[in-house]
Amino acid sequence: MNEPAAPIRVLLADDEAMIRHGVRLILRHADGIEVVAEAADGRQAVEKAAAHHPDVALVDIRMPVCDGLAAIAPLLALDPAPRVVMLTTFGDDDNVVRALREGAAGFLLKDEGPQELISAVRAAAAGDAVLSPGVTGTVISRMLRSGTPQEAGEALADKRLTPLTGREREVLAMLGQGLSNQDIATRLGIGVGTVKTHVGAILDKTGSASRVQAALLAHRTGLAS
Repeated sequence: MNEPAAPIRVLLADDEAMIRHGVRLILRHADGIEVVAEAADGRQAVEKAAAHHPDVALVDIRMPVCDGLAAIAPLLALDPAPRVVMLTTFGDDDNVVRALREGAAGFLLKDEGPQELISAVRAAAAGDAVLSPGVTGTVISRMLRSGTPQEAGEALADKRLTPLTGREREVLAMLGQGLSNQDIATRLGIGVGTVKTHVGAILDKTGSASRVQAALLAHRTGLAS
């Protein structure tokens, strides 16, 4: 008899107690998710993450003492490291771009509905990128525009694709389209575990810190077109 899967352990970091309370209530009623710690600033978030080993850290961008952006690197340096999802408001695109460049797994608008929040936690825990549809296009475009000059960037990107196998290029193209591991598995007729293996190889071979950075690479090289 198969034992039930361990719940997804979540850390909430937001300086507004009402926001933390609301998120906690939503996640409390979701199957297979457990809020194990809360923090009011980035420094506390790192300390609580080190003590409680969350699978996913939901981190507000704007907090006192140490903001969410400054907390990304120390969170990702933990062993094991949580998947960091930034909580943000509409119009904070510049900070979202910086967060993604520093390795955050994605971002979620604070006014998203309960189901979107639950789905984001599950997606992050599964290794997928978390990108709020309302601002994803703007953020991706801004990241592409703020990168290296086009010709140099494309030359570098092409070199980064060289080590990839044909199947890995297929998977990278689908990452660029925003597909989840399950979606990719279904489209290619392979197992989710195999997709995770391919994604890990893509990140390693291309030097991408996250699925989001890999997705940007797919766009720069035209794989995601």
